[in-house]
Amino acid sequence: MQNSITDRAQIDLANWRTRPHSSWAFHNAAELVPTATIRSARLQESPACELGDFADIAVEDLDGESRSLRDFLVKNHTDAFVIMRGGEFIAEWCADHNDASKPHLVFSVSKSITGLLAGALVGNGKLSLDAVAGDYVPEAIGSAYGDVPVRDLLNMQVSIDFDEIYLDRSGAFDRYRRAMLWNPEHKDEATPDLKSFLCTLPKASHPHGTKHLYRSPNADMAALVIERAAGERFAELLSRLLWRPMGAHTDAHITVDRAGNPRASGGISMTARDLARVGELVRQGGRGVIPAEWVAGLWEGGDRAIWAAGDQANCLPNGSYRNYWYETGAGQLAAMGIHGQWLWIDPKTETVIVRQSAESNPIDEAMDQVMIKLMKKVSAFGQKPG
Repeated sequence: MQNSITDRAQIDLANWRTRPHSSWAFHNAAELVPTATIRSARLQESPACELGDFADIAVEDLDGESRSLRDFLVKNHTDAFVIMRGGEFIAEWCADHNDASKPHLVFSVSKSITGLLAGALVGNGKLSLDAVAGDYVPEAIGSAYGDVPVRDLLNMQVSIDFDEIYLDRSGAFDRYRRAMLWNPEHKDEATPDLKSFLCTLPKASHPHGTKHLYRSPNADMAALVIERAAGERFAELLSRLLWRPMGAHTDAHITVDRAGNPRASGGISMTARDLARVGELVRQGGRGVIPAEWVAGLWEGGDRAIWAAGDQANCLPNGSYRNYWYETGAGQLAAMGIHGQWLWIDPKTETVIVRQSAESNPIDEAMDQVMIKLMKKVSAFGQKPG
């Protein structure tokens, strides 16, 4: 881990998401990108658990070798691993270089958090799923977002001409990351703020609501819609409607651009325990914090035919997608983020699992399948047959 003055000086916007720098950067994002605080209940955490018997669970790794869970976590650049069962923390593991008390970037798990916040606003009548994004953000009229129903925006069914290329350094995705202040500026090209960038994205040829296309800017536009609908900044709203009522123990934060626009698609940092508390809230049907009917909709899932024909179907062939959550088709819910971030909820075993990581590759479809098998095995561990 980079922790000396010299090592820290080597980390910048050009390399912070690459190893070995990411092991430090992912739980110190606020040193690299401007952030807004998501205030918590600010409670003292109980002492950490051990992995206990979970440590020796045999899991099949990416190379086909069987490893203990503990060895798997170490080998695959895991930062933190937490297991809740029946609402209690029963096992956890933290890498030597990681500080479990500090928020860790959860990347696209942020989208799922955004989906819960949208549900809270729908529940209190501030947000309509039938309205179009342009009703809330008039600046978006004329772009892909001007006429997209909020429902389609939350379900990743936007007709948009934009490619999700995480390692891009010269095209549209690089401009997107420069707009959110995640990539270095280009000397010969001015960079707009995030909202202005989103409002330039063109529509594709197909209608909204007909294809599942995973595009991160959709969740950033959803955050702008949420802010306008509520008349409140995203971080403050999330704190008031979810983070404090849920009982989050530690302040979270979200990266913002030069104009304060929130990067809701991937910029939230939180502790592993607080992310597990999010999962437990969903497992318990929203617990009055998020409307029960909204949470029930997550478990019901989205349009399976649209999912099956979309660009993520290989991950969960029998699954679906709704309001930025993955429904597995086998009774679980998941939230996922690049570089190995996972939230897994299994109601049958009353288990919630969190993994925070600094994997080398942003996307690794083979590793995703390894993780799905691992999550199922950990969820079932210690349960009585039948």
